[in-house]
Amino acid sequence: MKPVKPAGPFSRWEFALALRYLRPKRKEGWVAFIAIISFLSTMASVFALIVTLSIMSGFRSELLNRMLSFNGHMYVSGQVLNAPDREQALARIKAVPGVVSADPLIETQALVQGGGQTTGAIVRGLKPSDLASMQYVYKSLSPEARAAFGQGAYGGNRVLVGQTLLDQLGLRVGDPITIFSPSGADSAFGNLGGLSKTYYVGGAYSSGTADYDRAFMFMPLEQAQLFFGKEGVWDVIELKVANPDQVQTYTDAVREAAGRGALVTDWTVRLAAFWGALKVERVAMSIILAQLGIMAALNIIVGIVMLVKNKTKDIAILRTVGSTQSSILRIFFLAGMMIGVTGLVVGLVLGLVFCLNIGAIQHFIEGITGVQLFNADVYMLDAIPAKVDPADVIWISGWSLLLSCVASLVPSWIAARIDPIEALRYE
Repeated sequence: MKPVKPAGPFSRWEFALALRYLRPKRKEGWVAFIAIISFLSTMASVFALIVTLSIMSGFRSELLNRMLSFNGHMYVSGQVLNAPDREQALARIKAVPGVVSADPLIETQALVQGGGQTTGAIVRGLKPSDLASMQYVYKSLSPEARAAFGQGAYGGNRVLVGQTLLDQLGLRVGDPITIFSPSGADSAFGNLGGLSKTYYVGGAYSSGTADYDRAFMFMPLEQAQLFFGKEGVWDVIELKVANPDQVQTYTDAVREAAGRGALVTDWTVRLAAFWGALKVERVAMSIILAQLGIMAALNIIVGIVMLVKNKTKDIAILRTVGSTQSSILRIFFLAGMMIGVTGLVVGLVLGLVFCLNIGAIQHFIEGITGVQLFNADVYMLDAIPAKVDPADVIWISGWSLLLSCVASLVPSWIAARIDPIEALRYE
């Protein structure tokens, strides 16, 4: 007679028995109730992690896009700005693979006066053709403001002012605004000192960041060079690249294209404090939210411990008919993993569906309650942004699986250590 081959680890009967223990008889309904609570807690923790990290990624992406659209991704300064072949250097920089735009500009602090009030501002001079590289500023301008910017002798006398600054000064488009230059222009008689000139508000922009809308004004490059005494001078060349998150990968190519004497920096240096705060906030929030997974794992531990206690007699019988300690461990380990994996999958699906439809869900709730959950006038967005990062999904899935394994292993090891003789002594 051919000997019967014993079943290997994680065989069909172990899975079947683990599943049966999770579907107890009616009189043992409290075991199923605890299993359901463990499942719901795992599902809720995964759902919360997916939704929270996706919304954080959405806000981070939206904020960075607006800030980098306004400020640029890389900057070239140094001797190249005064070199005779700077136009050729600018053309070479524009030809670097991955460089979307390269715009020469000047920036000068000035005083502005309008509506009987005086405040400080930063006047940025740029070519009218380069205005489109700042997409949020450009899109917020009226077609008339775009067409009129840079028209006239030496760029004309129209400037673009942030809506926040206009509201602060009580001005509107078309009103006069006086700009005071701290240095003034050079002449045959030497430097003329501080100058003032009245311009007209040619357009109001809204970049989506109130601090920038309050601090910056735009003037045609040629007019700014003339007014601030910087004729023929560039303060910096501002670049935008295809992938700002990997901006360091463009540094060597841009430096080579700019030539000797060029200093190349990027936005992670200029906005180092902001960039560092974003990274710290993301890490800290991930650590805090990871505690939800630990709490869900504790529920799995409690559920399997109660299951083991309820099935002590069954464990003893299985041991007496030949089941090994490792088989008992695997049975209860599988029961715990079924709870954890099911909760993980359902939580992931619900979280992804919620994030991908968060705008529709928000508008539906607003329509039912009549309450505006996300003020578009304040945030410049019509819906809560959510960006699902595959790295976050992988991290959440791995973390939940690890916790489920640990939570299932501890009570399973206890079950495997039960002495069948002691278990049956009082039965």
